[in-house]
Amino acid sequence: MKNTKFAKSVSEKLDSSKSYGIDEAMSLLMELKRSAFAESVDVAFNLGVDPRHAAENIRLSLILPHGIGRNVSVLAIVNSEKEAEAKEAGADFVGSEEYLEKIKSGWTDIDKIVVTPDLMAQLGKLGKVLGPKGLMPNPKSGTVTNDVAKAVKELKAGKLDARVEKNGILQSSIGKTSFSEEELKENFETLRSALMSAKPNSFKGKYLNSISISSTLGPGIKIGTE
Repeated sequence: MKNTKFAKSVSEKLDSSKSYGIDEAMSLLMELKRSAFAESVDVAFNLGVDPRHAAENIRLSLILPHGIGRNVSVLAIVNSEKEAEAKEAGADFVGSEEYLEKIKSGWTDIDKIVVTPDLMAQLGKLGKVLGPKGLMPNPKSGTVTNDVAKAVKELKAGKLDARVEKNGILQSSIGKTSFSEEELKENFETLRSALMSAKPNSFKGKYLNSISISSTLGPGIKIGTE
């Protein structure tokens, strides 16, 4: 019954053929959220790029103004000289060999990994475990670094590392339904601005085809690209 009522509410309030302005889209999203818990708010950008071309393999790494609204567990795989630095910065797990062995056995109960360059070769051998879960550190995202404290603090603050998928779609969380509409809009605009700035100079054609925003259990809401 509840699902039927929700579906009816969606059909009454949302025109699935229409593209909304960000203000109206965000108001709709909040109207159609579930009240039982704070849902994630996700946005999907459908790009005209071909990720098989290196220049069009778009990747973003940034901190949103209001974070993403959830605790991020961070594993720091570092040498003994960096352990205290990682712990002080707030890393949830710190070490080297013991965690390399745990990952080798299939353990991936973390959200992000920071690794010092001297240990990246060993971690790189575990790509079959980490790759499919999007956990492999990358120098471009700042997670392969000797500045462990900075990397850990940024990740704990909700730093995003979003990458275009092979179908040309880049997806990312921009917060929770417990955020205010203004906070969500500011996060959205920051992400969209970063994405537009990442447009390759050599790219020809339409870069941004469409945008859709949704909460975890809510419907997709189209947002105009102009």
